[in-house]
Amino acid sequence: MGTGETSNSELEPAGRRIGLLGGSFNPAHAGHFHVSQQALKLLGLDEVWWLVSPQNPLKPEAGMTALQDRLDEARRIAQDQPAILVTAIEAELGTRYTVDTLDALRQRYPDIDFVLLVGADILEELPRWRDWERIIQTVPIAVFARKPYTLQALSGLAARRFAQFRIPEEEASTLAGRTPPAWVFLHIREHPASATAIRTARRTG
Repeated sequence: MGTGETSNSELEPAGRRIGLLGGSFNPAHAGHFHVSQQALKLLGLDEVWWLVSPQNPLKPEAGMTALQDRLDEARRIAQDQPAILVTAIEAELGTRYTVDTLDALRQRYPDIDFVLLVGADILEELPRWRDWERIIQTVPIAVFARKPYTLQALSGLAARRFAQFRIPEEEASTLAGRTPPAWVFLHIREHPASATAIRTARRTG
């Protein structure tokens, strides 16, 4: 399934193991692509869906590029990997918070094994999210190393509270089929790309 002209209402998963990489993608960059490639390989996924958020509740609207422009750029970045699908399905579902998006996707696609893909920075900030514990109890989660957040993330509240459900890194390929809560931390080669740095560079020319 390609990334170009697929509409939200026409999502028909090619496989049963789907990674969900959500965010503002303001803008999408090579780091998102790198993490998605690693997820496909290490987790044995059929696809990765980039869930381009209409508006992240934790980020200000000021400076947020228009949704269609972010979608177009994300599709350009992902165009060489047909296993990455770029979508703004949250706009169709009417969801704003991750916990609600996960509930809606699981209801719409009951036969799919979803895995939430996050960076170490997200694991650290997860307790600030709405119903964060229920998120961990809803789908398995794969956490990817990201400087300088790795140490703080692994010693943070979310990692400590759900420590007994962390699986060994060498068992990552089994994560998608596990009953949550289940999570894994993947010490992948880190990519230096940063959306903040890209926006700053564009503003300053």
